[in-house]
Amino acid sequence: MDEHGDREPDYRFSLANERTLLAWARTALGLEAAGLGVVRFAPPLAGGRELLGAALVALGGLAAWNGYRRFVAVDRAMRAGARLPASPAPLALTASLAALAAAVVLLLVADRLW
Repeated sequence: MDEHGDREPDYRFSLANERTLLAWARTALGLEAAGLGVVRFAPPLAGGRELLGAALVALGGLAAWNGYRRFVAVDRAMRAGARLPASPAPLALTASLAALAAAVVLLLVADRLW
């Protein structure tokens, strides 16, 4: 322990935390690439292509930021010997992707009807 009462966690847990951060970064990069792909290559979709692409890019940015915040919070908890903090991020990401999928379906239906 150092003078602040922090202890060095087992390196395996630190590396697992780092791998989780990298998984969030990969997810963010995938969402951002998908958003750019939608804007560039998707059909107009009743005018919602740019909005859908921007939402995916923004969701990617939020995923990256949340991954970093989670990394720091878990690292602090491990060093303090505390319980790991809960995170609403997986639920929020999943719900956001489900909402975007529903929006795509609605845009596809609207595009067929008009």
